[in-house]
Amino acid sequence: MIVEHDPRSQGPNYQAPPPGYHGYGRPSGLRRFLGGSPTAVFLRLLFLSILVGAFMAMLGLTPARLFWHVYDTARSLIDLGLETFHDFGGWILAGAVVVVPLWLISRLFAVSK
Repeated sequence: MIVEHDPRSQGPNYQAPPPGYHGYGRPSGLRRFLGGSPTAVFLRLLFLSILVGAFMAMLGLTPARLFWHVYDTARSLIDLGLETFHDFGGWILAGAVVVVPLWLISRLFAVSK
């Protein structure tokens, strides 16, 4: 028996309602932001936290060690990037010492014509 709200009666282009939709109006802003009911989201996050925590414990990682590893990696990437910009800036200055006076001289001759 197919009832009125049965998805099979909606045809081939039927799309299921979004999470948190209960047949009236739009889902609340909180449900739309969280992607479901707060209790269900909390339980999913709790389960995932347990799994990730167990995996980190097997690898011997702690939150502090992980934080410092990320910090050291970011710091070394920033230092490498700054060294590159330092070298690049030197190239710009060295080229500008030659290019700017030549450009200025060419502009002075162009204006005098």
